[in-house]
Amino acid sequence: MSKTVSDKIVEMLVNAGVKRIYAITGDSLNPINDAVRRDGRLQWVHVRHEEVAAYAASMEAELTGIGCCMGSSGPGHVHLINGLYDANRSGNPVIAIASTVASTQLGTDYFQETNVTKLFDDCSKYCFMANTPTQALRALQTGIQTAIVQKGVAVIGLPGDVADADAEDFFSSEMNYKTDFVLKPTSGQLEQLASLINGHKKIMLFCGYGSKDAVDEVMALAQKIQAPVGYSFRGKIFFDKTENEYAVGLNGLLGTKAGFQSMHDADVVIMLGSDFPYSNFLPEKNVLIQIDHQPERIGRRGKIDYGYCGKIKDTVQALLPLLEAKSDDAFLKEMRALHEKQEEVYESYVEAKGSEDKIHPEYVASLINDLASDDAIFTVDTGMSAVWAAKYIKGKRNRYLTGSFNHGSMANAMPMAIGSAFAAPERQSIALCGDGGISMLLGDLMTISQYKLPVKVIVFNNRTLGMVKLEMEVAGMPAWQTDMDNPDFAKIAEAMRIKAWTVESPHEVESALKQAFEYNGPVLVNIMTDPNALAMPPKMEFAQVKGYATTLGKLMINGQTAEVVDMAKSSMKYLKEIM
Repeated sequence: MSKTVSDKIVEMLVNAGVKRIYAITGDSLNPINDAVRRDGRLQWVHVRHEEVAAYAASMEAELTGIGCCMGSSGPGHVHLINGLYDANRSGNPVIAIASTVASTQLGTDYFQETNVTKLFDDCSKYCFMANTPTQALRALQTGIQTAIVQKGVAVIGLPGDVADADAEDFFSSEMNYKTDFVLKPTSGQLEQLASLINGHKKIMLFCGYGSKDAVDEVMALAQKIQAPVGYSFRGKIFFDKTENEYAVGLNGLLGTKAGFQSMHDADVVIMLGSDFPYSNFLPEKNVLIQIDHQPERIGRRGKIDYGYCGKIKDTVQALLPLLEAKSDDAFLKEMRALHEKQEEVYESYVEAKGSEDKIHPEYVASLINDLASDDAIFTVDTGMSAVWAAKYIKGKRNRYLTGSFNHGSMANAMPMAIGSAFAAPERQSIALCGDGGISMLLGDLMTISQYKLPVKVIVFNNRTLGMVKLEMEVAGMPAWQTDMDNPDFAKIAEAMRIKAWTVESPHEVESALKQAFEYNGPVLVNIMTDPNALAMPPKMEFAQVKGYATTLGKLMINGQTAEVVDMAKSSMKYLKEIM
């Protein structure tokens, strides 16, 4: 019996290491669906929204090296775009098949027709519209190889009639080649780098996600040159550990005073595997060095004095023997003291705990950090949930933390947790969701329920778009159209056969989280947090601070409601602490 294109697609995906397909079947996608059913080696995960499919596939790719999602004609595959943007910007190898109308109808503005290559070109490393069986299979082979090597998204446009056609012979061996190579600067460049480090007194290391496979090497470097270690949000979970005596915190929008000051007070800052986007937080007066395995990233965010192409592990291993050990740890001690002082400030918000319906989110995040397993996988929504994760979730034995850190999308945490629960069923998957984020894709709680995924969904329910509200207030605007009139998330989850409850009192939080983490199945905990909890970056432009303080002062004077006055007072207190 001859094989169809869909049969061959399934074989190629299996050979590439794909374990499951996240999708909603329909019309032009049905031939692949049927081929998956008949083959039996791939799991078809029936999500409720294709955006969730893309996010889940991206998370699986981030953890395992490859993920797959699909969307049917027109609206089906259009819904993939947001999650694919996130995957591509995060460097996650995702294979996306965008099935579409019959090839004979292309170009006629047919029902549900889209221009696949135009549609997906900006969110992929490879995008091709296949019009024949041979094109489809060759494109998939090239797409898989491109996604793996270039670390991003490959999209194959596939008409339904092509998917159902007999597979033609084509030259590919159907093998996939996963390259692994040593990449480091030249000997001359390494000697130059060593000379820079040896010739300066105060060195600071700033570690991004690109350092995740070089933790031991980075710590050996920090120890040898007595350097404080800062990190980006995506790099945080690998270095922000209690036992790390060199850690000084984050820099950037969600950073700390110590992380910011360490970078600005150092003689030399070495950025290790970080495509740091916040140029305003970078220093301008010291020597700034950037090392990255993707040289096109070097210097695109700001002034870089020296740039080197190399993997962090390979580069640091080659660099260490060339360095002179430093014994002067005064700069390190000064920055560590500042970091510990900031940690005490954060702890004060934890100790206060909050009040009825105004539970401190800091307290919630701190408890999650204490109660979660040492190898838990945390996914965080963009917005205030990310703020609390940045401040309170610490790295332990094998923890992992991720979010939409490059794309900055709402509603990513719960779909990512679906992907992590499938990819790593032996580990805890914990989604830290905002009420705004969880509202957007509520239907896929049913995906969690249907597949009995033991995801722990923690909703920080502050009844507002908290980050947007803060942005407006900082700009001197009244916070308008940011309030959330929410449903009872716990009742919705219960209706979907997920164990759930609402927490309104600070005294209930610890027992509720313990129950959630101990329960062998999916859980949603809806926690009523303080809408006036405030987060600020470590260093704001003077005009912004002045404008914000002026706005708060007016609110306090002009007879506003008690809630607004409380917000203004707590905000002013926080401003004094961080400046």
